[in-house]
Amino acid sequence: MTESAPQPLLTAERLSRYYGEHCAVRELSLALHRGEVLGFLGPNGAGKSTTMKMLAGVLAPNDGDVVIEGIDLTADPRAAKSRLGYLPEHPPLTRELTVDEFLDFCARLHRVPARDVRAARERVKARCGLNAVGRRLLGNLSKGFQQRVGIAQAIIHAPAVVILDEPTVGLDPIQIREIRALIRELGRDHAVILSTHILPEVQAVCERVVIIHAGRIVLDERVEALADRSGAGALRVGLRRAPPVAVLAALPGVSAVEALGADRFVLRHDGGDALVETLAARAVGDGWGLTELTPVGTSLEEVFVALTGGDAEAAA
Repeated sequence: MTESAPQPLLTAERLSRYYGEHCAVRELSLALHRGEVLGFLGPNGAGKSTTMKMLAGVLAPNDGDVVIEGIDLTADPRAAKSRLGYLPEHPPLTRELTVDEFLDFCARLHRVPARDVRAARERVKARCGLNAVGRRLLGNLSKGFQQRVGIAQAIIHAPAVVILDEPTVGLDPIQIREIRALIRELGRDHAVILSTHILPEVQAVCERVVIIHAGRIVLDERVEALADRSGAGALRVGLRRAPPVAVLAALPGVSAVEALGADRFVLRHDGGDALVETLAARAVGDGWGLTELTPVGTSLEEVFVALTGGDAEAAA
């Protein structure tokens, strides 16, 4: 008897949203499982923010359904939203409250039983690295700690799905690393959607990436599979005494050679590991002076620009 596949924690089916005559999102569908961190990307005006608002229950779709842990968001919004945590781009912090006061308030908003509020607060403080600042005013915290508090309020009620919108905007490099580590940790127990304009962030944190353009999903793929999208392999080669380009082009499996200078080249190929062995042997035997031999994959930025019609604004 075969085991049934685990059910997704969040499902969106054929979501559409119109603003007057303009269709911002058209028949968008996706599913998200526990333990998955999904990077949600798109250029400005692609419908990304509209989609995030529909998934979070902030904006109603004109067509389609959102289901969270088996509960329809439109039919039973209170029950569905109780299984959802949301951090908007600008965290909804009350600057006059202390961290503890604010988290207690958020717990009550999420209907955490009164007897469990303190335990829930201490749990998320420990998870988000806030133990030392519980009695400090939110308005006196650094941007990094404020983002941590924003994440803490999103998970204080132990939701199944967590939606994070630009969680590292305005942070310094150390704070960014800390928040990224926290997001990876959250991905172990929750289903996480990370919306960001920072493409390296997706590659650092996410297992899966969705790119939206003109209101439609144009890519839904595992991050590690992106390197195979070019259809052929590539090698970056450095040679102190490089032979003519025609000699490199004649190597078995090489389909094209791109010169990066007098001593560096990119070899497009379908020769697999055999080409690496052949190239290394020729370099030694013919005295080419091999200095570099690096596989080249397709970057997320290249994929993004190709799929969004060259709109690189969000990839800058």
